[in-house]
Amino acid sequence: MIHRIRIDTIFLITVIDMDTVPVFFNRELSWIEFNARVLYEACRQDIPLIERLKFLSIVSSNFDEFFMVRVAGLKRKERTHPDSRDISGMTAREQLHRISLRAHEVIQKQHKVLAQEIIPALSAAGIEYIHPEQYTVQQKTFIKTMFENEVFPMLTPLRTDGENFPHISNLRLYIAFRLAPLPDIDIEQNVFSPRNTENPVAVVQIPAALPRIVLIPSPEGRKMFTLLDDIVTAFGTQLFPGWTVTETMLFKVTWDADFAVDEDAGNNFIQAMEEVLDKRLLSSPVRMVCTKSSPELLSLLMEKQHLAQEDVYVVEGMIDLPSLLPLADWPEAEPLKYRTWQHFYPTELDSDVPLWDILKQKDLLLHVPYQSYEPVVSFINNAADDPDTLAIKMTLYRTSGNSPIISALERAARSGKQVTVFVELKARFDEKQNISWAVQLEKAGVIVVYGIVNLKVHGKILLVVRRENDGIHRYVHLSTGNYNDKTAKFYVDMSLFTANIDIANDATLFFNIISGYSVIQPMKQLIMAPVNLKSRLLELIDREINLSTPEAPGCIMAKMNSLGHEEIIQALYRASCAGVQILLNVRGICMLVPGVPGQSENIMVTSIIDRYLEHTRIFYFANGGSEELYLSSADWMPRNLDRRIELMFPVTQENIFHTIKDTLSLYFKDNVHAQHLNSDGSWTPCKPAAGEEILAVQEKLYLNYKRLSDINERKTPVEFIVRRKN
Repeated sequence: MIHRIRIDTIFLITVIDMDTVPVFFNRELSWIEFNARVLYEACRQDIPLIERLKFLSIVSSNFDEFFMVRVAGLKRKERTHPDSRDISGMTAREQLHRISLRAHEVIQKQHKVLAQEIIPALSAAGIEYIHPEQYTVQQKTFIKTMFENEVFPMLTPLRTDGENFPHISNLRLYIAFRLAPLPDIDIEQNVFSPRNTENPVAVVQIPAALPRIVLIPSPEGRKMFTLLDDIVTAFGTQLFPGWTVTETMLFKVTWDADFAVDEDAGNNFIQAMEEVLDKRLLSSPVRMVCTKSSPELLSLLMEKQHLAQEDVYVVEGMIDLPSLLPLADWPEAEPLKYRTWQHFYPTELDSDVPLWDILKQKDLLLHVPYQSYEPVVSFINNAADDPDTLAIKMTLYRTSGNSPIISALERAARSGKQVTVFVELKARFDEKQNISWAVQLEKAGVIVVYGIVNLKVHGKILLVVRRENDGIHRYVHLSTGNYNDKTAKFYVDMSLFTANIDIANDATLFFNIISGYSVIQPMKQLIMAPVNLKSRLLELIDREINLSTPEAPGCIMAKMNSLGHEEIIQALYRASCAGVQILLNVRGICMLVPGVPGQSENIMVTSIIDRYLEHTRIFYFANGGSEELYLSSADWMPRNLDRRIELMFPVTQENIFHTIKDTLSLYFKDNVHAQHLNSDGSWTPCKPAAGEEILAVQEKLYLNYKRLSDINERKTPVEFIVRRKN
């Protein structure tokens, strides 16, 4: 049973002739609704307090990237193609207006929850935020000394009079100070005094090198903190001798980061990517978040940053919520967090037996973060150190700092193995780190390929080639997620280890295709975008339509991050009209409109936001009883199917097939963290009906893996020591 709880404002659905053209939700507004679902989790009283703070922080981080990329792109489109419309029928200007309205609602609610619920609850739990107006004499003395010794030397007040307004860096915190001369001070006699203004404004950047959270003296048994920006605000007058501060405003500006690299840069591709990073530093503002101020001060900053009223987000209290997350590391915060979940080592593996010896007998499934990511790291380490390994080939899209995978690849190359790595330099906001890894790997002797012109290499694949007693053997790892040991602790992904000869042959062809001049060759198992992944998906959907009957309707179940490809959505609409039952689990963007009579009444869309970030892509087709199931690195979006190198691969081993299918089915039974998408664009949180089992899919999966681990431990032989009388 679904209890309808209206938590979100309905966003625009373009009304089109239903007899001819399907309707679509707008991509950007659908993304904002995803963020509203994240905020919904932050509002839940049944979630631990620190986890609610983390969800609030995610909302801020998500919006930062959204404005840097998507809104910035729309602003550019508004200037260059003002009359063009997206598939929902909206111009760029219409989208920007709707985005501003809805984003203001979400952000206002976010800060209201922080100020009225989270901060007071933290205080009740012994972690108390102290505003400057609340400083005791002892605290004020402590903070004043700290300001003078540690903070003051780092601050640089910047003038704003004249034509050269200071550069405001992207996503950095600033304080604007409006000043007035002190009585009996002749400002006109000072050569450095501002000209032609009675109440000048200075801006001061909050030093990022200092912790934003500052512990201050507090009674025993409590932790009290203030913020670095509070301290600068409280003692900022010391920066302006001869002046008094009449008004302050904390603000943060988001800049356009939607720059494309010159794909024709050839051998100078790294330099071209570095130029993109430089452009981001000197782009144009797209948004400002700030605290309340006078209209005059706000107007000045808007004018200097060339921002319109709809680009400004005035909030109560704190801004830059992600910088509050160090609170989660305090001992006092431990009771306020989720109970720790283990990452279980797969029961099918023996850490003393090389993985390739197991793969000769069967494929292996890894489901992180419920299971440990260690088998992947060990697989690469063992291949790097194994004298029988001849070659290692893999793709790298995003990886971690101090990555053990990078270290293993360097060792392998230095030991004489043939190591080839496809480093995608165009992985947005990880470009700098990926450039660093690429240079480091090349110095170690790794063959580094910097992606493909006009395409991002987003598929996740690893190939190990070994010389064994009976000849050359190849082992393959395919994944729905990145080779990143850090995110594997909180991103839900599945991967497959296999020695299947067809997949190994396909993997070899794949690497040849993306590294050299090979023509596209047919592959037996791997399906590759932009070559045939989209067409294969359309074939699978059409096959389901053709096999579906009223007595035995077809079935499609799919789980992904985002759904927005027009051709795929239209195919799903056709399938719905043919009676195919379609269950979609979409974490983020969903442009498909479910539940429309005569178009999508057989389509149900759910979304789950929980403690782990859902990242797995699973696609199931009933196929008239001859079921098929696939894992993939690709979402059903234009960028994935048309503009990226992606992989989809079948799951054929029976036990793994049933494990994944059963897991996928659970996502449509969640009645704790799931929400259903309605045809009007609103989302309805699921609640268990009276007597219905309460089921949270992530908790259910964790308990399943824990049970398997406990059973495996009980199977361990126990040595009984017999005591004998001497």
